[in-house]
Amino acid sequence: MKLVRFGAKGAEKPGIVAADGSIRDLSGLVPDFAGDGLTPAALDRIRALDPLSLPEAPQGVRLGSCIARTGNFIAVGLNYADHAAESGLPVPKEPVLFNKAPNCLAGPDDDVVLPPGATKGDWEVELAIVIGKTAYRIEEKDAVAHIAGYAVCNDLSEREWQTEGTGQWVKGKAAPGFGPLGPWLVTPDEVGDVQALDMFLDLNGKRVQKGSTRTMIFSAAFCVAYISKFMQLDPGDVITTGTPPGVGLGMKPPLYLKVGDTMHLGIEKLGEQRQTVVAYQG
Repeated sequence: MKLVRFGAKGAEKPGIVAADGSIRDLSGLVPDFAGDGLTPAALDRIRALDPLSLPEAPQGVRLGSCIARTGNFIAVGLNYADHAAESGLPVPKEPVLFNKAPNCLAGPDDDVVLPPGATKGDWEVELAIVIGKTAYRIEEKDAVAHIAGYAVCNDLSEREWQTEGTGQWVKGKAAPGFGPLGPWLVTPDEVGDVQALDMFLDLNGKRVQKGSTRTMIFSAAFCVAYISKFMQLDPGDVITTGTPPGVGLGMKPPLYLKVGDTMHLGIEKLGEQRQTVVAYQG
């Protein structure tokens, strides 16, 4: 299934993409895609429906983040060997973890707002995992049973705040809107082999990132199991799993986002995002 949330910001409704590509309104049957709305039982109830029997959403309607909220937004850093190399850092022996703020969730095509004082904004196309079943100290072989689905994430960053000064990554990753998620939440049965998906990001029409989940150092399932050793993952929690090379920080000289820039990014089977960078209005 491809699950979506559509409508004006703050008033999104849950929906499903039907076989004909139309978005169908689930709001009469499902409160929203968050918490218990993402459990295996909840998804099985949706799976039993005929999407074409549901009301159709308006054509061209805005898409919001594919989940309504998250308790934890966890990111895995340096999870592609070639990205670690362009960052001038060694390949990690175990996943590097940091947090993004839960309220950095945004729609896939919403404008990206550069925070006041930000001078080194950067992009990262990433595979994101959404948890559907509570996971604590699980084994890698059991991880997929705890996943509600996968989505495209743009793990936006402010590199000065991330790496300079005290160098705390969370400072550069947590601004509002720095975690566009969607367009869809795609269930594992529809994705198939999540470790064989091509991905890309274009900046102002030029391809800057091109890669594949094949080259992830730590697989999606491994990341879920590994993180569950240290914390309990609950339905609706998000794990974004790292990016291939081609980020602005790794260019020579570095290239950072400026007002008016556009980003177009996507992952095979998971859809695409399009964003424009705008100034903070206060």
